[in-house]
Amino acid sequence: MLDSVIVLVNPTAAGGRGARAGIRTVGALRAAGVSATLLMGRDAAQAEDLARAALQGGARALVVVGGDGTVHLGTQLVAGTDTALGVVGAGTGNDFARTLGLPAADYRRGARALVEAVLSGHTRQVDAVRTSVGWFTCVLSAGFDSVVNERANRMRWPSGRLRYDVAMLRELPGFRPVHFTIELSGEAGREGARRLRGEAGHEAVRRVEREAMLVAVGNTPSYGGGMRICPAAGVEDGLLDVTLVGPMGVPTLLRLFPLVFSGRHVNHPSVTTYRARSVALAAAHVTAYADGERLGALPLRAEVVPGALRVLVPPHL
Repeated sequence: MLDSVIVLVNPTAAGGRGARAGIRTVGALRAAGVSATLLMGRDAAQAEDLARAALQGGARALVVVGGDGTVHLGTQLVAGTDTALGVVGAGTGNDFARTLGLPAADYRRGARALVEAVLSGHTRQVDAVRTSVGWFTCVLSAGFDSVVNERANRMRWPSGRLRYDVAMLRELPGFRPVHFTIELSGEAGREGARRLRGEAGHEAVRRVEREAMLVAVGNTPSYGGGMRICPAAGVEDGLLDVTLVGPMGVPTLLRLFPLVFSGRHVNHPSVTTYRARSVALAAAHVTAYADGERLGALPLRAEVVPGALRVLVPPHL
């Protein structure tokens, strides 16, 4: 049993659901005899400062309540350490929680699962991805997806998943393919069992130059609330999955988009997939997003760190 945890809440997640979920989570932990401290920052920077100070005080776990953006924040604080990360999905997407089999649509069930995990002390070691500007857990996107994210973040209406769909329809008519340079290090076959190596055992680097609508680098299969952009990705395989969507017209892209929710888009002839230990992306005037958060302009390198996160989960998971 973990006797002391910090609960970090995004109060604005899913239109205020995060605040309700945080209060419920803290109440459930205290009812079970766990010392739980509730933290709510007015913004991401203050939340990070509060959590960092609390963790320095000796808390043994950091519980994040919100969506993938809140998980992203928590990951910056505990990745590569012995501090456990607990997750209660209470945002719009909740793709990280969904990937681990945690409740992703009902924060009440999520709070109960979290209490079960804290009382048992059971954790799973899962991969996280390190870049020059921080860590991410789900998917890095660049190209059309990141342009849509930029627009969606400026919009005040509609809310939730629909905001992304509206932003996509507004950006699509004027978007043009981007020239990407991709470097794949420690590349593996689709089975993921063998990494290609060059002379003296050094990992071979493959350079790919392609025009593309978007490039996604996935640690998890999905992002954006269940869009399985990298359907074969796994959080315990020590590899990154890359999905490249080549140039296509608006009608083709609109037909392809619904297939992303099942992962069948990867069968389209304009879609190429790769698998590697680390991936470097370069393109002019392209901003990358990861976990729904703005990382910054390309170029960026992403490297998977196997087992970088100790995530609290119920024993049956």
